[in-house]
Amino acid sequence: MNKLKTCCFFGHRKISLNDSLKSKLYAIIENLIVDGVEIFLFGSKSDFDNLCHEVVTELKQRYPHIQRVYVRAEYPEINIDYKKYLLKYYEETYFPQRAVNAGRAVYIERNYELIDRSDICIVYYIKDYTPPRRKNSKKDLTDYQPKSGTGIAYAYAQRKQKQIINIGESYAAP
Repeated sequence: MNKLKTCCFFGHRKISLNDSLKSKLYAIIENLIVDGVEIFLFGSKSDFDNLCHEVVTELKQRYPHIQRVYVRAEYPEINIDYKKYLLKYYEETYFPQRAVNAGRAVYIERNYELIDRSDICIVYYIKDYTPPRRKNSKKDLTDYQPKSGTGIAYAYAQRKQKQIINIGESYAAP
C-alpha cells in the first residue's frame, strides 16, 4: 500500500491577511491535492494556521477525500465532548507522544511532529521577524527576547530536507 502524501502548515502567529495571500494559498494547496496530497496536518495558535484551515476546508467541498488532522499541543488526553467538537472541523486529532512532558517546548515538539510526518511544508516565515518581547511572569520586572518558533521549525524542516513552500516573504507587510 502506498503512503498517502502529507502536507503541514506552520507560520508566524500574526500575519498580513489579504485576498491575494488567500488566493495564492488556495492555488498552491489545490495543485498539491491534484498531485496526490491527501492529508493536511494543522497546529494552532496562528493566523496562518487559521487561514490554511479555512482554505483546506473550502477545498474539501471539491475534494471530499482529503483529510484534515489537528495535532494538539495541549491536552494529551481529551474528553469525548471536546473530541466531538474538534471532529466537527477535522477528520482526526491526536497529541504526539514526543510532546508528552515537553514543558515549555511542547509547541516546538508538536511542530517537529508536523514536519516529520509531512512530505511538504507550507510555511509563512519571514527571516528577519522577531516575536514581541515577553516577561517570564507577571511579577517579573525584566523581559526577554524569545526565539521565533516558526524560525526553529523552518530550520528543522530544512535539516530534514523537506520540500518547503514559503509564502511569507512575498506577502509580508512593508
